[in-house]
Amino acid sequence: MALQHETIQIRTEFIKLDSLLKFAGLCDTGGFAKELIQQGQVSVNGEVCTMRGKKIRPGDEIAVENYILHVKNQE
Repeated sequence: MALQHETIQIRTEFIKLDSLLKFAGLCDTGGFAKELIQQGQVSVNGEVCTMRGKKIRPGDEIAVENYILHVKNQE
């Protein structure tokens, strides 16, 4: 299955990883986002990340399941 690339624009300096997954529509609840992260199914800039509060900043790339999210500043 092909990877789907999406650009997510944020207005703030950073967004927490679990909040980003909800904001991007990949998780319906914070609990589901927390589970995905703690199970090691999410990577940030190519490295598995198990910290749900990790600060994600513009320029970061998040991979989860078949999605790759590119975080950018909202213009």
